[in-house]
Amino acid sequence: QVQLVESGGGLVQPGGSLRLSCAASGIILSIKSLGWYRQAPGKERELVAGIGPFDNTNYADSVKGRFTISRDNVKNTVYLQMNSLKPEDTAVYYCKVAGANPYWGQGTQVTVSS
Repeated sequence: QVQLVESGGGLVQPGGSLRLSCAASGIILSIKSLGWYRQAPGKERELVAGIGPFDNTNYADSVKGRFTISRDNVKNTVYLQMNSLKPEDTAVYYCKVAGANPYWGQGTQVTVSS
């Protein structure tokens, strides 16, 4: 049984940083394409950052230069380092394991507010 457990969300002031984690069990992340998505109230879920099996990465234009996706194959965990956070980054953030049968985490709330 595949399980993805996200953590690291919370309330942060504009300009602050957070690091999200997505720990996996029942699946080996190192051979998968992974992504972080977010969904703000009233908006569609959008891709924030992705990392391929060869550690190639891609980012939404809105987060380039501020967010970094990475993985730790020993811990079987994918991370999203978020710096210089803005109020418009407020959303529920989800990790996803891509594939014919994609898997999603439960989501973690990130709120950027003063």
